[in-house]
Amino acid sequence: MPLTDARKSDLLLVVVTLLAAISWMFSREAVMMMPPLLFMAMRFLLAGALLALAAHRHLRRLTWDHLKRSVRVGLVFGSAMSCWVMGLFNATHVGEGAFIISLGVVFVPIIARLVFREAQPLSTWLAIPVAIAGLGLLSLQHGFRLEVGQLYFGTAAVIFAFFFLLNSRAANTRSETNRSGDTVYRERVPALLLTALSLLTVGVLTAVLSLLLEPAWSLTLRDFPPILVVWVVAAGLVGTAARFYVQTYAQSLSAQSHGVVILVLEPMWVALFAALWFGETMSLSQLGGCALIFAALLINRWTLLSRAIKSWRRQSA
Repeated sequence: MPLTDARKSDLLLVVVTLLAAISWMFSREAVMMMPPLLFMAMRFLLAGALLALAAHRHLRRLTWDHLKRSVRVGLVFGSAMSCWVMGLFNATHVGEGAFIISLGVVFVPIIARLVFREAQPLSTWLAIPVAIAGLGLLSLQHGFRLEVGQLYFGTAAVIFAFFFLLNSRAANTRSETNRSGDTVYRERVPALLLTALSLLTVGVLTAVLSLLLEPAWSLTLRDFPPILVVWVVAAGLVGTAARFYVQTYAQSLSAQSHGVVILVLEPMWVALFAALWFGETMSLSQLGGCALIFAALLINRWTLLSRAIKSWRRQSA
């Protein structure tokens, strides 16, 4: 059976979810050995620099509008990643955190409706109570008590939703109405350029936050054992640069619906890797909460899921 672009895209997107999940393990190892915000700065500056080298042709034609929109996306992304890494640093359960972060997929259409006035299907509103029930089960393991790590992850999920929307709007040509009432067309920012500049912005933002909030800048090379260097480089190269490059290429090969469905698998991979890597286990209430959150993701993306299933059937026929 020939490997079509659609099938290649599906396989690459499965690889993306694996790269994203394994990055959680690298990052968890690193933040247990160094200040978390400093780790994020090193990780994203490394990844952003590599992608900037790959995007050197686009950089030569960089416009002020492209720079402004990319930096804006990066600032939102950096805020989300700062909350994410603090959640990872304070988390008692990595797999649980991955399911909370995945709620960003549910929040995207809600924010799109409230902020950008975009109409949303019924499935979006059906997914919300299911997601809330899942969060409730995750926080009821020892009575109703939200942990610090859960609060950071929940905040990150909301900010990630804003990031997804801003990133999508920056990467596509669209029309806007300015203050004078005139229609202005915003040309899309090339995907590789947008990714490189936004990752560099994340690196700069987290470096500033680390300088202000963490006593990390007095560290010497002796404070960075070889294994820590391995975790930082692996997270930067594998979990960031390679992940975003492969994801961008894969989504250029096929329909968006495939990507949305397959990327939902990330929290399941994280939970599996956390069990194998850190020996994590889940209580029945945690398993139930994660199952409900995963169900909410599928309900929220039911239209795209059904399209993907039909597409896969046609390809297999």
